[in-house]
Amino acid sequence: MTVRGLAGAEALRAFRHRNYRLFFAGQAVSLVGSWMQAVAQSWLVLTITNDPLALGVVAAAQWTPVLLLGLFGGLIADALPKRQTLIVVESLMGVLAFVLGALTLAGTVQVWMVLVLAVLLGCLNAVEMPVRQAFAVEMVGREDIVNAVALNSATFNGARVVGPAVAGLAIAAFDISVAFIVNGLSFAAVVVALFLMRDAELHRRPPIPRPRSIGEVFTSVGEGVAYVRVTPLVILPVVVVGLAATLAMNFQVTIPPFARDTLGGDATDFGFLMTASGIGSVAAALYLATRRRPSAWAIAVGAVVLGAGLVMAAALPRMSVALPALLIAGAGGIWMAANANTLIQSVVPDELRGRVLSVFTTIFAGSTPVGGIFAGALASALGPAAALGIGGAATIVVGGAAALWLRRRADLAAPAARRPAALSIRPRGAPLPEPLAPGAATPAVSIAVSPAALLEPGPAVGAPAGAAQPRTRPGTDRRS
Repeated sequence: MTVRGLAGAEALRAFRHRNYRLFFAGQAVSLVGSWMQAVAQSWLVLTITNDPLALGVVAAAQWTPVLLLGLFGGLIADALPKRQTLIVVESLMGVLAFVLGALTLAGTVQVWMVLVLAVLLGCLNAVEMPVRQAFAVEMVGREDIVNAVALNSATFNGARVVGPAVAGLAIAAFDISVAFIVNGLSFAAVVVALFLMRDAELHRRPPIPRPRSIGEVFTSVGEGVAYVRVTPLVILPVVVVGLAATLAMNFQVTIPPFARDTLGGDATDFGFLMTASGIGSVAAALYLATRRRPSAWAIAVGAVVLGAGLVMAAALPRMSVALPALLIAGAGGIWMAANANTLIQSVVPDELRGRVLSVFTTIFAGSTPVGGIFAGALASALGPAAALGIGGAATIVVGGAAALWLRRRADLAAPAARRPAALSIRPRGAPLPEPLAPGAATPAVSIAVSPAALLEPGPAVGAPAGAAQPRTRPGTDRRS
């Protein structure tokens, strides 16, 4: 079948766009290398330190910059040309991979070097993640954004199937440095794909005015945060995914010691356990690609399935159980995360897309410093199986709580039925705009928020935009 014929299939609608096909191909290559490095780096740190807690420290070093800088990455996504920004950032990420590969090959690598490189990579991720996610709508337009996000998830998790398995075999057959060098080379694929894109075919909107002072920077960032706080269709996925990621999605910390110490395996077994979770994720992402609209209920269900898979692996710690259990966990995790991403992409105005997505990516990826330390400490004190089981059980509770909340908010169960709200220039202090219905056109929108508003408690989760809320004392809100 031709590319045009494939693009006509329901699950491959985004392939109608040449720029997206280039992006998809480049990412497919680059992400395999990234997963190879993720596996190799975890195994390297565990080999050097022999302590699962060190894995949590490295994970925290890599993702703390996302937690601290991610919101500013969203501002960059809205203010700068996304394609050119990605070319620069992806190139620098390739350089860092080559440096780690050279240090490992020379036999001089130490944990502090891995930590420094992890921090630098985290700073680049703080920019790359919101820019890349916001770039999707420019490649395919709003009508195919749900399909594009689902296919991106399938690519990411397809690489998660191939990358860990290849990394495990490469480490066993050659040297751990090979994984880092291959990752450095793989970034060339995505950079070349970005260079080959046609600007004329991008669905661009004019960038927002660039802030010219520190106050304007914080005001602009605050617009995205304020929109998230008062929009139930956005705050739900942010809260659920943030909690689940903190409690359960710490595979780079928990699975290496689980494979080695609990199951008595080696790097190859670790690679195949990660591959199993990737297979489940790919299956879930491909099914999501056939759907026209995301589901709020799917976010809650995915969290429960993710937790159940981890509890199953912890309760029956043997390879024959761990493989299907991690497949289930992988399916639940991506079903939750991909539906969350597509739900946000479907309702957010284009002018706020980068900043709103940066809130999601900051909470999602930025939860790793807390979750990594939490999981590493549990694995070090109680054992890897206990860390998996406790994280999984807590995630089931999160998913169950989300489901109970959705039962009380039937209007959120079918976001497609919501009417698109008129978005217009808004005077400072006026209510924030309602979310768009999925697929609706995006009128111009301007949201004025003062930096001080970020310190004020926002509406309760699920409250209608602009609804009056009881005030609480500053500082009493818990971070979700």
